[in-house]
Amino acid sequence: MLPRQKLASGTRFAMDSNALTVGSILAFAIPLIFAITLHETAHGYVALIFGDPTAKERGRLTLNPIRHIDPVGTILLPGMLLLAHAPPLGWAKPVPVDFSRLRNPKRDMVWVALAGPGTNIVLSIVSALLLHTLPLFPAAWTLWITEALVNSIYFNAMLAVFNMLPLPPMDGGRVAVGLLPMPAARALARLEKYGMFILLGVLVILPTLGSYLGVDLNFLAWIIAPLRDLLVSLIAALTGSTEILNGL
Repeated sequence: MLPRQKLASGTRFAMDSNALTVGSILAFAIPLIFAITLHETAHGYVALIFGDPTAKERGRLTLNPIRHIDPVGTILLPGMLLLAHAPPLGWAKPVPVDFSRLRNPKRDMVWVALAGPGTNIVLSIVSALLLHTLPLFPAAWTLWITEALVNSIYFNAMLAVFNMLPLPPMDGGRVAVGLLPMPAARALARLEKYGMFILLGVLVILPTLGSYLGVDLNFLAWIIAPLRDLLVSLIAALTGSTEILNGL
């Protein structure tokens, strides 16, 4: 996420400090909700294309964000990260996919898994392209729109990179299971029931332990964030937005 303080300090909004806080929260929350909602819906639509109507049957093929909100992953965790000025992460309620109903489960699960991160990359590209439209908006709205678009670029890039970690139940883990030879795929798939605990340990427990030991064990900071920044740089170059982002 680009430095929120820099954008806020130069704001030209005619509002008091409380309204400014609400504006910053909205500039964070709206891209987050779009990113997570479209990520999950994409899984369901691609699963339907390949033969599994489970998400449709359960009413989850919808762009209504309320249907996808997870109290912890969509509200509590991103809110805590926002207050801590940390890179945003979050999740929605997973769209149900029955891989046994896919026409070719091992192959098709790869496409279903890639749909979520792929959608986030598309959203990041679209947000970068929309930066070129800023001169069309009234000056009073320019900084807020810029902040929302930049948040969208970085949040979607972060979500794409994070979800491609090769550990089930992450999307990258399902891609790996679909691509690996069967013996290796089965071994990796068996980790799925422990996957969230492993992530919790790597993302929360290790950094906390490291802070007590004086050792940098922040996996998010030294692996995920650089990969996110690399992806953003590529998107900026692709969309001709490098100078705009560098000038913020």
